[in-house]
Amino acid sequence: MKCKVDLHVHSKFSGDNEADPEESILQAIGRGLQGIAFTEHYFYGASEPIESLREKYKNRIRIFRGVEFSTAEGHCLVFGVDTDGMSLKYAPVEELVRIVADLGGVVIPSHPYRKGSSLGDAVLRVKGLCAIEGFNGCTMPAWNERAIGAARVLRLPFTGGSDAHASREVGMCYTEFDDEVTGENLVALLKKGNFRGVDTRKVSAGSGFFK
Repeated sequence: MKCKVDLHVHSKFSGDNEADPEESILQAIGRGLQGIAFTEHYFYGASEPIESLREKYKNRIRIFRGVEFSTAEGHCLVFGVDTDGMSLKYAPVEELVRIVADLGGVVIPSHPYRKGSSLGDAVLRVKGLCAIEGFNGCTMPAWNERAIGAARVLRLPFTGGSDAHASREVGMCYTEFDDEVTGENLVALLKKGNFRGVDTRKVSAGSGFFK
């Protein structure tokens, strides 16, 4: 059973947008996704209010929580670990990967080649990653291609996520798993690697920009 999950979604709880999480969930359902992961900025606890929606929509979609963590080098998605209270703010990425792995979670560098808060070529030196975010819905095609190239060099799979900051953006990019994804097995499946990033957008020929 193929399972489509947008692994990178922000809501008003990230503090930099007004997206209503319930509207984002309904958008994900409308786009035929089986899962949506809220990865608010900086703090895992920021997505705590979304817990009430998990029960409400349990028969329609799986709702996951992670965090987009700011390391010294750039942003990374973390799943399976509550990073709050770990004294890790702006820690080196290799330290984050080590601690999260020890606690049973996973780290995925987000939009690694986008200008600004991204790892860049530092991603090629990090040990212990389970995947690279290859398709990011808020990132230029050329930068996504560089991320996919890095994943290939590292012999790692790549994920997809919309990086939505508005409900309408949810599902533009997502991760297609070969297995059914649940709250209990998300981290295990990310470690297993049987998934791929998908980009639903269309490129305008010769422009380098998405329609």
